[in-house]
Amino acid sequence: MTLAGLTLSAAVKDEAHALGFDAVAIGPASGADHADAFAHWLDAGYGGTMAYLARTRAERREPARLLPGAQAVVAVARSYHAGAERDAAAEARGWRGVARYARGRDYHDVMRPPLQALGRFIDERAGARSRAVVDTSAVLERDLAARAGLGWFGKNTNLLSTELGSYFFIGIVLTTAALEPDGAVADRCGTCRACLDACPTNAFVAPYVLDGRRCISYLTIEHRGDVDEALAAEAGGWVFGCDVCQEVCPWNRKAAVASEPAFEARDDFPALDDLLRLDVAGFRDRFRGTALSRAKRTGLARNAAVVAANQCDDTATPALEDALDDAEAIVRRAAARSLAVLRRATRA
Repeated sequence: MTLAGLTLSAAVKDEAHALGFDAVAIGPASGADHADAFAHWLDAGYGGTMAYLARTRAERREPARLLPGAQAVVAVARSYHAGAERDAAAEARGWRGVARYARGRDYHDVMRPPLQALGRFIDERAGARSRAVVDTSAVLERDLAARAGLGWFGKNTNLLSTELGSYFFIGIVLTTAALEPDGAVADRCGTCRACLDACPTNAFVAPYVLDGRRCISYLTIEHRGDVDEALAAEAGGWVFGCDVCQEVCPWNRKAAVASEPAFEARDDFPALDDLLRLDVAGFRDRFRGTALSRAKRTGLARNAAVVAANQCDDTATPALEDALDDAEAIVRRAAARSLAVLRRATRA
């Protein structure tokens, strides 16, 4: 690596921090290290109904398919960790059943502009071509970030950092510029298996291997159909996503607190009966610009019905009865099952 390359790499890191990113690392843009493991994971069916992953498996193997001539990857992290005090305040306003990453503004909207600005900075300094990627493009962003040295793969399959824990978003800039790589960091999970043992639905097939079909985050966000009754009963109070494997991770105990106010929970989160009664227009108005829009109105209403049963919430009974006439069959079936659970609990 030339002195000019080292100077450019240092400048890129300085710019990333100036743009608000909490950590930055540089790695090569060659084929993904875990491409074969990803293919085996897909072939085992662990991706569930997320067919888009299988459709783009070839692109995810080779970053150069997304940006021909790519030489380097700039991986950045931005914390969304609110800290114990702000978490408690948010949960007192109804947010306990929503994964922390989704309590504020949609992270895509927050991450993308500075990430694109970083790409333009590289292009202007190096006469290069760059492409900013959050998690909507066909790359294995955690794989690229781990190889760059942003963190290591935890046993819960999240990327872990000694400074940031796992409560952070990953951004990637692919670039044709020649940058000095940092190198991967060592796995520091050791013998700990707190995340594996804490998972309510036993979604981990083995350390570092997640069966997405059993994961509460998948079931409440990506899965569009009925939720298996046995898994639904183990989903607890999670309406959208799940943080259990992160809540028990020792690396999150002293993780740096986020400085980005856009990630903080703002308005009170609706009660279960209000979620069940939201129509499509109401759902859009309430959750526009947030990650919760990913589940769509149908998914969130289905999830609210499941949680009402899990928490034996009798106050949701009138809304569940109204949901028996919902326009969506999935919501009707979820409401019927939850009412049956509540009635059995009352008789007992």
